[in-house]
Amino acid sequence: MKFTTRQPPPVSIQLAPMIDILLLLLCFFIISWQYSKSETELKVAVPTAQEGAEPNDRQRGEIIINVLADGVIRVEGLAVDRPQLLEKLSAIAKQYKNQPVRIRGDGGVAYQRIVEVIDTCQKAGIWNISFATQRPEPAK
Repeated sequence: MKFTTRQPPPVSIQLAPMIDILLLLLCFFIISWQYSKSETELKVAVPTAQEGAEPNDRQRGEIIINVLADGVIRVEGLAVDRPQLLEKLSAIAKQYKNQPVRIRGDGGVAYQRIVEVIDTCQKAGIWNISFATQRPEPAK
């Protein structure tokens, strides 16, 4: 008795949908990476510290408040004054109880301006505040 085995027809893999999905994922990651980097690319010379944090040590959902050398406060690329900052932070603090905030103050800005930003954060109900620093460059 002779048994015949039938081979199933070869399956073809569709590459076009897979390439489309990969390109969309690539675009998504590139755009989201650029958005997160734009918050820290302002011309703010943060103070140096021996135990300075790496710029990539960000908490998820962290709000970055930039205080420029001339005392201007910038959040999400927009210049704001203290009442606008209080309004923005209060709305966020109502939704997220432990909202992290990082203050990137220029090394040349008056300390009073940084204290005003901290005071505004506390009035808004935000207590999870950190400060951006950088490590000093090694001597050559």
